[in-house]
Order: sequence, then structure tokens, then C-alpha cells
Amino acid sequence: MRAVRFHEHGGPEVLRYEDAPDPAVREHGVVVRVRACAMNHLDLFQRRGLERVRIPLPHISGADVAGEIAAAGKGVEGLAAGQRVIVQPGLSCGECARCLAGEDNYCPRYDVLGYQSDGGYAEHVAVPATNVIPLPDHIDFVTAAAFPLTFLTAWHMLVTRARLTAGETVLVLAAGSGVGQAAVQIAARLGARVLATAGGPAKVAACERLGLSRVMDHYEDDVVKRVREETDGRGADVVVEHVGQATWDRSVRCLARGGRLVTCGATTGHQASIDLRVLFARQISLLGSYMGSRAELWRVAALFFRGEVTPVVDRTFPLSETAQAHRYLESSSQFGKVVLVVA
Repeated sequence: MRAVRFHEHGGPEVLRYEDAPDPAVREHGVVVRVRACAMNHLDLFQRRGLERVRIPLPHISGADVAGEIAAAGKGVEGLAAGQRVIVQPGLSCGECARCLAGEDNYCPRYDVLGYQSDGGYAEHVAVPATNVIPLPDHIDFVTAAAFPLTFLTAWHMLVTRARLTAGETVLVLAAGSGVGQAAVQIAARLGARVLATAGGPAKVAACERLGLSRVMDHYEDDVVKRVREETDGRGADVVVEHVGQATWDRSVRCLARGGRLVTCGATTGHQASIDLRVLFARQISLLGSYMGSRAELWRVAALFFRGEVTPVVDRTFPLSETAQAHRYLESSSQFGKVVLVVA
């Protein structure tokens, strides 16, 4: 098969579009013919190299896959060649206490497709049969590929970790990102009032076209002041934080008393601090969030299939131009998801 691999860490130039071995069909597993694979910042971090993390080389990245079943292994029932599917990007052992309790994203052996395993920057990818969800015919592969990781992450953040309820105020940082646009839609669907930030006038305008009426430019506006003004001095009940070091202090200061900050990423750096007096006196909660369970993806997928939430796709690139797609994602000029199309 053709795939995009890197044999060493470095810039986009290390990505090679080349021949690679076809993945084997495993027992209780399937091989998916990849039609589209969305990109994530994790792909950039892997390519550059991660501190204290050894990525197997040569490596195929890509967690967000939509395509068709190409082959099914022994023990697989209900899945046939040609069936359209999306892939649950979380991989777990399926045998430990957390997996058996339906909390597979807490599995000690938890992995993300394309992190320690080969992913979707290829014509074919092998995954456990339990990781595929049938895709309705009315949804195209590009839109489908833009859905799994970001909407699963946003659902787990808002519903499972922050326990968002109708009528609460949510502040979503970087609403033009994949996780940001997913969080905006899920929060609105749950009946919350949504405030958001975006980087620059163009992204602010794009957020407004999504129906958001309270969007701040996090480069120009005093976000803390604006949030206080919009909430009569209270602050936000929930802050969705995934930017990291650059926005951490402001995010904490935007919280209402008893508010919850939930974070899933640190794209601008992982060092952050907090005044413990603020933590206990204002009774705020700091919540970490990582991916989500298979059951959670099925729940949010039902909204997607009914058209109640829809991923925003910024741009597509052919698989052969993955290096160019990495450069584009690194420029931070996208609004929504960047998707690789496999011809």
C-alpha cells in the first residue's frame, strides 16, 4: 500500500509518501480502506519528537479515519467488506477492570491510533472490530473523518468531567480549533450559554457565522474583563482549556466561584501554576480530560448522524501532499479541521 511515514524526527520534510507493508488482518479485528484521515496537533508533536516518548520508526500517524471495511478477521460478526465506517481512535486492552467497567480511556494500556501504533496516513489501517462505528450513507468521508477525536474529546470534557448543565455559562478557548468548534456545538446543544475566543478578526468572524454572538479576539481583547461583563461579574461556570501555558492564567481568572476548568491539551506549553489561595477560596475545580470512552463516542455520534452537530472542515489535501498539510496546520491559519483525502 501507499502511506506517509517518517523514519526520523524533524520538520515536515521528513514525511515520505512511499510504499509500506499492508497491515495484517488480526483475530477480532478489521482492516479499513482509508478514504479520509483528519489531522491533529498530536501528529505534529509525534513528527517533531516527544520528550521521554519513543515513537516506533518508521511511523504512520493519523488517528481520525473514515473509510470502508476491506477485510474482517476471525471472530468478527456483523461487519462485511464494503461497509462504510468511522474509527474510534482510542485503543485499549478490553480486559482490565476499567475497560470492563466501560471506562476504556482509563485503561493502563490505553493508546491513540497512530501514536504508538500505525494510523490512518495510509491506504489501509488495522483496528479492533470494536473500534468501528457504521457510517450512514448521507455523510461523506471527509466530514466523517473530521468528527471522532475532537467531538469525543469535547464530549468527555463537558459532559463527563465538567458535568455541564443547561443554563450554565461556558467559555471555550480557541473556538476555531477542532476541539474548540466541537465544544461550542456540544455546549449549545446541552443548553449552555457559550462565550468563545478566537485568534484574529478572520477567525472571530468565522465563529460568528457559526451562530456565536459573544466571540472575543484573544490577541486583542481583555478576555477576563469581557467575560466578567458578559456574566454580570460572575465569571464562567466552565472553561474549556486546551491551549496551555499561553492562556492558563486568564482561563483561571475567568472562572466563577465554584467554576470548573477542564483541560485536554497544552499546545503552547505545559508549564502552568496557580495561587492555591485562589483554588480553595473560590472553590474552583481543575479537571484533566483525555479522549473518552467508546460509549461516549456512540452517544455523540448519534447527534452527528442526526445533523445536530457537524464538524467544520477547513481544507483538504491529498495524502501525497501531507508535508504541505503539516506546514499549513503549523501556521495556525485553519478554522476547523484539516483532512487528508486518500484517493
